[in-house]
Amino acid sequence: MEIGKKLKNARINSGLTQEKVAEKINVSRQTISNWENEKSYPDITSVIKLSDLYSISLDELLKGDNKMIEHLKESTNLVNSNKKLITAIIINIILLILFVLFNSFIPDNYYFMVSVFCTAIISSSALFYQIIRKF
Repeated sequence: MEIGKKLKNARINSGLTQEKVAEKINVSRQTISNWENEKSYPDITSVIKLSDLYSISLDELLKGDNKMIEHLKESTNLVNSNKKLITAIIINIILLILFVLFNSFIPDNYYFMVSVFCTAIISSSALFYQIIRKF
C-alpha cells in the first residue's frame, strides 16, 4: 500500500481530521491532503511526527512504498547537496577572479566585459539558490 493510503487510514483510525493533524504537526491542511492523495511526500521530520501521532511504527508506515523511500533518500542525501553547493561556490569564485583579471587586461572591450559580468551574476544567482534551497 502506498504511503498516502496508509496516512489516510491511520488518520481516520485515530479519529482525526486533516485540520487537526495539520495543526498538531505544524503544516497546512492542504499539505496533509497532498500527502494523502500522493501529490507530494512528507519530509522525514513530518513522517516521524505522523508516526508518533498515529502511534504506528516507521517501519509499518514506510514499508513497501518505494517512491516514498526514494523521496526520503533524495531529500536526506547531504553529500550530494553539499557537493552541489561547493561546486557552485568554486565556480562563482573562479568567475569573479576572471572578471577582475579580464577587467584589468581588456578595459576597452565593453561587450566582452558585459558578458563576463552577466555570467558572474548568473553564477551568483545559482549559488544563492543552492544556499536558500539548503535551508
